[in-house]
Amino acid sequence: QVQLVESGGGLVQAGGSLRLSCAASGRSFSSYYMGWFRQAQGLERVFVAAIGWSGGSTYYADSVKGRFTISRDNAKNTVYLQMNSLKPEDTAVYYCAVARDYLSIRQSSGYEYWGQGTQVTVSS
Repeated sequence: QVQLVESGGGLVQAGGSLRLSCAASGRSFSSYYMGWFRQAQGLERVFVAAIGWSGGSTYYADSVKGRFTISRDNAKNTVYLQMNSLKPEDTAVYYCAVARDYLSIRQSSGYEYWGQGTQVTVSS
């Protein structure tokens, strides 16, 4: 059974940093693109970042470019999201997901497996 478990969320002041982790189990995802999405209260789930199978290709939403860094460790079947210079508008539940392929990595419909999410709250 495939399972994705996010961790590392919490409460942080504006300007601070957090590092999210997503541990996958049930199968190896080393050949798959993986991504992070977030959903603020009352809003749709939106793309944050994605990474190719080798880690050599990364993609970011404009809103986080230059502040967030996605990475992965295939030996650990884990993907990370380093979040720096956090802003109150980054407050959301963050989800990791496994993409079906590389074609729709910026849309949630392009992802097959999802974690349960981890809350990130940035205070002003």
